[in-house]
Amino acid sequence: MRKGIVATVVLLGLTALGCDDGIREDLVITGTPPATPYAGPLDVPFTESADGSPREFEESSGAAGRALECDSGIYSGDGGDGWGESDGGATPEEGLNAYFDMYQPELPDRGYRVERKGDGRVLFSYDVDGRTKVAVVVAKDQPERPGWGPETSASCDPAELPASFTDTKYEIWTDRDGRRVPTTTVSSRTGPEHCDWENVHFLDLGDGEDVRQYARDPDGALGTELLTSAYDGAVPMPADARDTGYRFKDWALWLADDEETAYVRTSDGVEAWPATRDYVACQ
Repeated sequence: MRKGIVATVVLLGLTALGCDDGIREDLVITGTPPATPYAGPLDVPFTESADGSPREFEESSGAAGRALECDSGIYSGDGGDGWGESDGGATPEEGLNAYFDMYQPELPDRGYRVERKGDGRVLFSYDVDGRTKVAVVVAKDQPERPGWGPETSASCDPAELPASFTDTKYEIWTDRDGRRVPTTTVSSRTGPEHCDWENVHFLDLGDGEDVRQYARDPDGALGTELLTSAYDGAVPMPADARDTGYRFKDWALWLADDEETAYVRTSDGVEAWPATRDYVACQ
């Protein structure tokens, strides 16, 4: 399998989104708590993530990571020095709001509940079907950080979040039974405009060092140096190709034995997406 690097950028600056009038509307709501609320300590030591692996996320997300109820493991987790002296709020809710202002995560920014209160800390959870999928721990009056601010945070795979949120941000594939597949198993996305790759579509299978990447590149924007072969928009399905069961809209993913090409069956025919020579990411 091809070596690759998967990086997640979470700190984008101190720009507030949708909070000109203070705390975001419906950021914190009341309602039924999770079926099994987190019962552990809120003050859990954490270290900064070094390589973005699930193990690192668990170690860097403190109590927030331990409060999650994921089906496929921790997708992201963070804790550390993002909270500055002027960022603290007067209430735990303002501390949660500061988390979204500072980190601008690709996560729901409303619908959180207070799951647990402790000595100088509050755990907020975003729940799906009664299970915690996003957790944020805010703390009060830390060294050189007065007020309430975000201490640790963690989330499950985007596929475990509601479709109403992910449909505009992610391409979530399903399996042959219609169940949403973790993005760490299969994911796809359009290329970034700032690299002139907006007509390119990338497909990733696997995660971390074992990721295999394919590309739909009808205009040849990536060039032959990045792909193992050329994209072809109309090919016969190889005899040794097998249906993976993965679906996204009208796309069905097939792979041949050598897995050097992803065959995507559409309503118009079969496309051949070549593998990339190395993991391609726009700089």
